[in-house]
Amino acid sequence: MKILAAVDGSSYTKRMLGYLTAQAEWLVAGHDITVLTVNAAVPPRAAAALDREMLQSYYEDEAEKVFKPIRSFFAKQGVTATFVRKTGHAAELIAKTAESGKFDLLLLGSHGHGALSGLVMGSVTAKVLASCRTPALLIR
Repeated sequence: MKILAAVDGSSYTKRMLGYLTAQAEWLVAGHDITVLTVNAAVPPRAAAALDREMLQSYYEDEAEKVFKPIRSFFAKQGVTATFVRKTGHAAELIAKTAESGKFDLLLLGSHGHGALSGLVMGSVTAKVLASCRTPALLIR
């Protein structure tokens, strides 16, 4: 099974890892796990003031803050995963990655705050579900 886990380093990411641990059969060899985090783009005016290398370094550092505890968790579980960082609009990039990568399952953390769509789930989650045909499992 190809599994895409969209993570942001929040408590929902930790809950997702806890759920994966409880579903031990998902962590065995044979499953292809990709961990995706999406950095919000630095505003264009601010980005124009930075050189490209510095900006890329910033994005990589921010992604590594999210990935580091997950890498540690997977190492303890003996799980190998692919870690992918993208920059832009989170909902759009998560949905596009799930579709273009032909994933069998998308794992998402659910956020219980925000506007009307956020009464049940977070706005990023709601937008991903609205624009993606990949089966999704929400972890709350």
